[in-house]
Amino acid sequence: MIRVLIADDQGMVRTGFTVFLSGQPDIEVVGEAADGREAVTRAVALSPDVVLMDVRMPVMNGLEATREVLAVCPASKVLILTTFDLDDYVYEALRAGASGFLLKDASAAQLAEAVRVVAAGDALIAPAVTKRLIHEFARLGGPRPPSGRRPEELTEREAEVLILVAQAMSNQEIAQKLFVAEQTVKTHVGRVLTKLGLRDRAQAIVFAYETGLVRPGE
Repeated sequence: MIRVLIADDQGMVRTGFTVFLSGQPDIEVVGEAADGREAVTRAVALSPDVVLMDVRMPVMNGLEATREVLAVCPASKVLILTTFDLDDYVYEALRAGASGFLLKDASAAQLAEAVRVVAAGDALIAPAVTKRLIHEFARLGGPRPPSGRRPEELTEREAEVLILVAQAMSNQEIAQKLFVAEQTVKTHVGRVLTKLGLRDRAQAIVFAYETGLVRPGE
């Protein structure tokens, strides 16, 4: 069972999400929180697999709560609940350690699938969200000048895969581009994350832009 904590200051949102997710055979809603501070407290007590985290909450916002939750519950994954008008939060949410984003107007089926994807250790970042991330990164001043060489921890192929991940390509798309099996790409991605000490693809994207391995617009 995937254990989920729902953090949102709107009671109707929490209730709606709880009702639907509780009806899934592989998902259990173990708790709710009405603000960021309560989200941290409940996460410590419940150790959920996934936290659905709203950004705009009283007492403590979702970004700060995400940082604190992951600091005390490193095994938990955070899925940010957002709307299209929150572009400024995309970059900071990924920096805080969020594993992805879910639009609040997503369908019930998309909600359940998002929880499963994040619980499995994958990042839920659609190409459109990545484009907004890149735009925000450029607005904040862009990356440091590229060193002209790959991170020393990575092989040439692993660095190539990381660049494609940062360009919002899926494992299937990367496999097609490199003419290798999708499982091979998945193995490379796993090694990249392990060698660089990154949580998931979301952090890999941030790493690639912050180190100058990829530049906005590429």
